[in-house]
Amino acid sequence: MDRGYPSDSAVRFVSDHHRLPEVKRFILRRVIVSADTALARMAKATRLHSLLGKVVFVDGYNTAITAHSLLAGHPVYFCDDGFLRDTRAFFRRSGDLHVAAIAFSEILDLLASARPLHVQVLLDQQISRSGELAGEVRRMMAARCLPGEARCARNVDQLIKACGCIIATSDGNVIDATAAAIDLPGEIARRRCIRPLLI
Repeated sequence: MDRGYPSDSAVRFVSDHHRLPEVKRFILRRVIVSADTALARMAKATRLHSLLGKVVFVDGYNTAITAHSLLAGHPVYFCDDGFLRDTRAFFRRSGDLHVAAIAFSEILDLLASARPLHVQVLLDQQISRSGELAGEVRRMMAARCLPGEARCARNVDQLIKACGCIIATSDGNVIDATAAAIDLPGEIARRRCIRPLLI
């Protein structure tokens, strides 16, 4: 990648050369970025104490899935750009709403401790039961006296990119388009002394 090859082509070439199975190819696609991209994203990374009195937009499913993977002991990787990413794509099973609520409980505890001015949690409307989850997140925020709201939207990435605020996500494309980002699962890992995987 540092020689200018596109990400997909570079991963495919290396994976084919080493005959890697599909699961390891997917991990490489999630973890590896060019040095220039990594440095640019690291420069945008902010820590929990920086949220005091600020407006924060949370990429809901992106953050919750990674946080739950971390807490449940599923593989979570420390990526080249300093953000944590897992290899799970969606909440799929019937208990997924409960799983998401568990992850959000940890995320909201963390945010409440940082005392932001306002928190906007955005959930992808296209994912089943997102409306129910948004309602549960609103209740959890109220219980923590955390100012803000949770809502569903069809264009979460676009809304976050345009918000002009600190964003909580590990989505590389979103981080590239914004000025400041926080890795909340990374903050959870530090607080709980959980060590993510390295490749």
